[in-house]
Amino acid sequence: MALPASLKSFAPLLAGLVIGGVGVSMFQQSLVGGKDSPEHRAAKLEAELKKAQNTISKLEDMDPLGRRKSRRTVKDGLADIKQKLRAGENVTTDDAFRLFQPFVRDMAPIFERMRVRDQKHRVESMSGEFARKYDLTPAQQESLKKWFDMKAEEKARDWTNLITQEGVKMEDVAKASRDVRLDDGIESFMQGTLSGEKLAQFQTDRANERAERVQQFADARTERLNGIVKLDAAQRDQIFGIMARKSRDYDPAMKLEGGAGAIGASPSGNTAEAVLSVLRPDQRELYQADAKRRRDAAAKDLQAIGLSLPENSDPFEAEEF
Repeated sequence: MALPASLKSFAPLLAGLVIGGVGVSMFQQSLVGGKDSPEHRAAKLEAELKKAQNTISKLEDMDPLGRRKSRRTVKDGLADIKQKLRAGENVTTDDAFRLFQPFVRDMAPIFERMRVRDQKHRVESMSGEFARKYDLTPAQQESLKKWFDMKAEEKARDWTNLITQEGVKMEDVAKASRDVRLDDGIESFMQGTLSGEKLAQFQTDRANERAERVQQFADARTERLNGIVKLDAAQRDQIFGIMARKSRDYDPAMKLEGGAGAIGASPSGNTAEAVLSVLRPDQRELYQADAKRRRDAAAKDLQAIGLSLPENSDPFEAEEF
């Protein structure tokens, strides 16, 4: 829930009410003469007062949209970068990103409205497609459009929360920016809107769409790795299974098979470790050499503008390999 912009003027009043309430409670306890000693009651009241003060402090630290503000400023970011440079340390892309986070935080309401507006054409296109495919009534079309509008606003808020989050990395931001889908969760809406054959057709279409996305995701990444290490037929199927599980659309209930059988035979767990477990020693050398080449190339590009890669940055992960 959004808090009023005049929260700071409200906070003293809230503090007065809390402190007054504590005083009344203390007075009542002194009249009743409970089991606890006066010292125990005083300690308890002091703890309650401290808790109230902490709550007030948190409320004062909220922006007009009801989100926690960061205490860091652009000036703080500049000071950190200056200190690193004086110490001879590298300034990373994450350092540069954090420098601008306070500005992004303060401009969040405007940026969110811009993102929602940018999604307008996608909302109209997707609403029209669903209305045509499933013969929605005018009332259903209006409900669907409202649902998409709400989803666009939700995605914009999620984006702002991510990029203003303390400690977020550029790698996280890059991943989140690649695949924004307004139709996430549409299944629940359609289950309450469609029925009978229309609902069955929708469910079949969605299952096929997800399977196709998984197929495309896994095929692209398998082929990329094949271009580096030349996989044999059995390895291709195993790598396909590893990459399929990495897809956000993957569902264990999916029946996906390669030339050598079901993908269930593929190693699971950490993607990089699973890939290495499939490769032969000579292929691992090629894989790791290529990873080093990519990292060196990325580092060289950043060095040209005075930046460096964050520690433990993975070029493959950055490309959603």
